[in-house]
Amino acid sequence: MTAGKTTVSAPDVETKTTVKHATTGEVYASEEDAQTDISNPATSTTEPDIRRDVAISVNKLPDILGGTA
Repeated sequence: MTAGKTTVSAPDVETKTTVKHATTGEVYASEEDAQTDISNPATSTTEPDIRRDVAISVNKLPDILGGTA
């Protein structure tokens, strides 16, 4: 309990981030690879060209309502 309120622990959550060049569609293996492309003077890639998609999967929701009526 926190300040008279019941708290619920965070559910088991998995996240997956995909780092992609928005124009070319190239998928980078990591955030570091995208930063290397941005830093490379031989490419025209800039930070706004990089897109990050995050998928969130909740494996099990807790019983936050305390049961059924």
